Amino acid sequence: MSDVAPRLRVALRLALRRALGFKAVGPLVALVVVYAIFYALSPDTFARPMNLVNMARQTAVVGIAASGMTLVIILGGIDLSVGSAVALTTVMVASLLKAGAGVGAAVLGGVAVAALTGVLNGVLIAGLEVTPFIVTLGSMSILRGAAKGRAHEQKIDVDAHGLDALVAPLTGSKGFLFFPPAVWILVAVGLSVAALLRYTRFGRHVVAIGSNEETARLCGIDVRRVKIAVYTLAAALAGLAGVIEFGTLTVGDPTDSVGLELDVIASVVIGGGSLSGGEGSVAGAIIGGLLMTVIKTGCTHLGLPNWVQEVLTGCIIVAAVAIDRLRRKRPG
Repeated sequence: MSDVAPRLRVALRLALRRALGFKAVGPLVALVVVYAIFYALSPDTFARPMNLVNMARQTAVVGIAASGMTLVIILGGIDLSVGSAVALTTVMVASLLKAGAGVGAAVLGGVAVAALTGVLNGVLIAGLEVTPFIVTLGSMSILRGAAKGRAHEQKIDVDAHGLDALVAPLTGSKGFLFFPPAVWILVAVGLSVAALLRYTRFGRHVVAIGSNEETARLCGIDVRRVKIAVYTLAAALAGLAGVIEFGTLTVGDPTDSVGLELDVIASVVIGGGSLSGGEGSVAGAIIGGLLMTVIKTGCTHLGLPNWVQEVLTGCIIVAAVAIDRLRRKRPG
């Protein structure tokens, strides 16, 4: 034990420096460069302030979910059920509103259902030691089926009861905030998760487990409890993203957000997260999500087909992973 603790402290110090240091600088530079390219190519449309607002709004759902996914990936796990959790949340919020529940109760109910799925994922992964990929792959199908069953395989049309205001531009006395409430919720979530990682014992335990799970266990960290907590928190944030998605759609759609988990994971990887665990940046993940939104929006303004957007996004993801692998091979 006396030999293990110093090794964990050194590994944790290095991991924290990588996870919380300047991981977002590279993605930020890439974002500025890509934005400048599209700005130069289509200044009349792309450069409008309202377009910037729209891109930030479109990033809110992916960014909030990516904040939770950052914790999961730093832990050394993965969660493929995010898209299904978002869809299930939209269905739960819509069905509760249709049943006469208040807005607060509907929102809490939707987030609570999503969080419960995270608890179940965490228990299976930590308690039964099943591979996260397998557990969350199964959850992805189960939650999608549950959403379709709850909605009777159709969209649930219901009055949004003001939840659509989450993604609407602010006007009047609140216009000085510039961005819709969903963007400010994203900022608040990002700051909160970053603070959790940097300033709390729980955050240090997450990084320690992702860096070396066995060493963390030998040093007295309750690995199972931390894993369950991380998957629960990540799922709750997916639920919050689902609430904002409902505000965008104003319907409960069980077929919504198919493939969203790939965008979320890609955001974390582009932002400096390592699929090997122990590294990641909340700011980098949000910037990664914004980078993908800029590419999609820029290609649309230039009239380029969807396949070009997909190729560019895929190239950026591969480049991010390759850079991570090369950096990890360097001594020190």
